[in-house]
This record gives sequence, C-alpha cells and structure tokens, in this order.
Amino acid sequence: MMNTTLDPRLQKLIDMGESGTDILHGELKNLMYEAETKLSEALRGEEYEYLEGRLDAFVEVYALTYQLAFAISDRRKNNA
Repeated sequence: MMNTTLDPRLQKLIDMGESGTDILHGELKNLMYEAETKLSEALRGEEYEYLEGRLDAFVEVYALTYQLAFAISDRRKNNA
C-alpha cells in the first residue's frame, strides 16, 4: 500500500501556500545533493553506476521544474 502522508515540513509548505513546483524544485535539489555526496563516496562498480544514474535522473527532473515554472509564469503573464 502506498503512503500518501506528506513529511510534516512539506505539509507546512503546502499550508503556507507554496506552489507544488517550488516544493518539488527544493526537494529535488536536496535529493541531488544527497545523491552527489553518496556518489563521491562510492567506489567504482555497480553501486557507483546506480548512484550516477540516480543523480542523472534527479538532474533531468530538476531541469523540468525550471521549465514548468517558466511556462506557468508565462501563462500567467499572457492571461493577465
């Protein structure tokens, strides 16, 4: 069964009215830092390749948060 309960610090951001893309952007930045730290500590081999792939995936989604934020901002400007 999937846990749908948010971490309390994330729920606080939601309650404060923070946008989902901003929250995702911040969380991905944290995950990227964590993956990069683990990657630098890992030895060459399967674990290294896994961590390198994980970091690459986070970076791609992180870039997507920027694209979404700019697209949403443009939409708001054009509809104003």
